[in-house]
Amino acid sequence: MVRTGKRYRSGRADEHYDAIIIGSGIGGLTTAALLSKFGKKVCVLEQHYTAGGYTHSYVRNGYEWDVGVHYVGEVHKPWSVLRLVFDTITNSKLEWAKMDDLYDKIIFDDQEYHFKAGKDAFREELVSHFPHEAEGIDQYIKMIYEVSRQVPKFFAGQAMPRMAGQLYNKARHLLMPDYFFKNTREVLESLVSDQKLIGVLCGQWGDYGLPPKEASFMMHAMIAKHYMAGGCYPVGGSWEIANKIIPVIRESGGEVFTYAGVEEILIQGNKAKGVRLTNGDRIYGDKIVSNVGIFPTIKHLLPESSVKKYNLSKVESTLTTSSCHLGIYAGFKGNTKDLKLNTTNLWIYPGYDHDQNMKVYKEKPEGNLPLIYISFPSAKDPTWEERYPNKSTVEIVTIGQWDKFSAWENKQWNKRGDDYEALKEEIAQEMLEVLFKQHPQLRNALDYYELSTPISTKWFQWNMAGEIYGIDHTVQRFQQDWLHPETPIKNLYLTGSDIVTAGVGGALMGGVMCTSNMLGLQGYKVMKLIKETALKKKKAA
Repeated sequence: MVRTGKRYRSGRADEHYDAIIIGSGIGGLTTAALLSKFGKKVCVLEQHYTAGGYTHSYVRNGYEWDVGVHYVGEVHKPWSVLRLVFDTITNSKLEWAKMDDLYDKIIFDDQEYHFKAGKDAFREELVSHFPHEAEGIDQYIKMIYEVSRQVPKFFAGQAMPRMAGQLYNKARHLLMPDYFFKNTREVLESLVSDQKLIGVLCGQWGDYGLPPKEASFMMHAMIAKHYMAGGCYPVGGSWEIANKIIPVIRESGGEVFTYAGVEEILIQGNKAKGVRLTNGDRIYGDKIVSNVGIFPTIKHLLPESSVKKYNLSKVESTLTTSSCHLGIYAGFKGNTKDLKLNTTNLWIYPGYDHDQNMKVYKEKPEGNLPLIYISFPSAKDPTWEERYPNKSTVEIVTIGQWDKFSAWENKQWNKRGDDYEALKEEIAQEMLEVLFKQHPQLRNALDYYELSTPISTKWFQWNMAGEIYGIDHTVQRFQQDWLHPETPIKNLYLTGSDIVTAGVGGALMGGVMCTSNMLGLQGYKVMKLIKETALKKKKAA
């Protein structure tokens, strides 16, 4: 079993820390490591048996799978912001393996489309299928690069003190192009008319969880640009992310504790003072940071009196949680070469109209999965064969429905009954058949598989309803001026994906923004620290 962090027991933690962080996802770990770089002693509390949140890995039946890190963009560029942040919080210990140039295949019944690394290769593929839309394709590429250029300005308020940040966020609509505040379908239909092309351009919508009519175009454009130069995978598996960050947290006397569920954030007057754990222990800190998401923080961790006093329940009327998911973790006998696998991700759809696919699925889930994503982690990790010889792994992900599983919500993991297992098996077989259609050679090599449901996700990730991306990436979400790392409660902060965007990169930058806020007038030193990492790399090169 892959585990990171130190198991919590009463007496192992100090009574007081400079900062306490609830949740060890990438946003929490980033905040903790950056604070440690500034000499702060930080306590990270994780209720799971291992640290890392969606970046953790697990081992079963002799196989290892990641649970959320399927690929990351930009980090193969030594001077990209994401790479420099990762290098800063790991002391440059984390390594990345670049995937094949063909990083995503977008597959429909009548055609497949190849997303290859590089702007020119991306354009060439699209124009070869849609020559009549060449001008619109060029405009689209230009626009997503412009979004990428403007995104730091869009989120600049998140690094400012709360009052200044809110004022800035109120004025964003005056500073940004209007397409920052439109949905994806609306913007794409202003550029191109071919509906098949729109379906292809939205072929990665599973990376942010919403089909074109519902998704913010800004979010869509960020994902498209993020992978334009290709994808990467952590060498040694996704668990290495936490494994390389934790030593940096320990450098200033901090620790990452597992089996350390938090029951309540302790509020005294208008100040967050500490936390009460599920076993009753209390740990105190100068500053408290929640990395569990804004919904769980407000609904589960804060006392009702504080929620009412600061009108925090407004989150329910202005934001929604993202889609939940179903995931198959499958193991196969044979290595990558023998099984003819590669690093290319597969995105498989029943039709080009993603909004219609989702509508049909919501009305009748059986046999109408709106998307299937397939990843081959054993092919992506160059150390895999050394660690797991003559074995391969595949992960299959699709959208789930909470209501379909909520009847088993209060039953213990792995003990939910025969009817639950029968439902899982039915869904698993449907998903496996999609894999075997693409890779028929895998059918006879299948050695082990299991299906995770939204109930499993909630059990391990402690979210509201098995959601995978925190709050939904709608236009409305990005119009909220109050959504900020610094909360109205003094010394209480939010970090992670909910204050920027979902995904490893979004949550990472959420950690950067949160740390800048926590340091107050010294917040500028965070970017200075990252620039120092760049200078060290240049000197060493």
